[in-house]
Amino acid sequence: MTQSDWNPERYARFGGLRLRPALDLLAQVPDLPDGAVIDLCCGNGAVGGALAERFGCGAAGRQLIGIDSSPAMLAEAEKTGAYCDLLEADVTDWDPDTKPALIFSNAALHWVGGHEAMMPRLAAMLARGGVLAVQMPRQWGAPSHRFIRDIAAALFADRFADLPETPVLAALKYWEMLAPLGKVLAWESEYVQRLEPQADGHPVRAFTQSTAMRPVLERLSEDETTAFLHAYDAALGAAYPLLPDGGALMPFRRVFFTLTV
Repeated sequence: MTQSDWNPERYARFGGLRLRPALDLLAQVPDLPDGAVIDLCCGNGAVGGALAERFGCGAAGRQLIGIDSSPAMLAEAEKTGAYCDLLEADVTDWDPDTKPALIFSNAALHWVGGHEAMMPRLAAMLARGGVLAVQMPRQWGAPSHRFIRDIAAALFADRFADLPETPVLAALKYWEMLAPLGKVLAWESEYVQRLEPQADGHPVRAFTQSTAMRPVLERLSEDETTAFLHAYDAALGAAYPLLPDGGALMPFRRVFFTLTV
């Protein structure tokens, strides 16, 4: 089963749950100097409307530019009408032509390693008084994500020894890393997510299948995927008991920081 690009429809099923942390991050971004707003790894553009409204983007206002490496997600972002421009680029080598006022990244940079070098590099791109605002899942050790790695290793031991460790650090570490560069706010929050019943599989599986599970599923055949999902559903049932209506509660931890340079 090959997954060469993101599935916007599957990802958008949990749009409300994924948007809430972005809005919590946005609420902590201070007033900005002149310059563009960058929605870095913008995905399907879920945060575009909120960014445009908050900072007066579009028309005669400042530019809102979305950056993403997924053509499918950029196509969905374009439909929102929130962006002045959308660019296909990889975060590891993206470099803006002019210094932006805000680089905002919601639930994306946990896919990229080397945060000790990457975060200062992004900060150096900002205009004076500009802001780097980042939110990332810190769910690596939770059953929802640990089971993915454990079951892949148990069923296909020869193929998943190279799954990368999470690069996401504790909020304290980002504060220590970035404090020499400016004013830092850093915090962590755990969201208790109520997931709706699913016709096929455990509700937590429906949530992770569009994101955390992708590096595993893209290496499996159709039959192997069926076996993997069956084992994963069984494990989830013990860690996340179903509610009377068939839904489930899924605690989900996220790390946030803003840096004003």
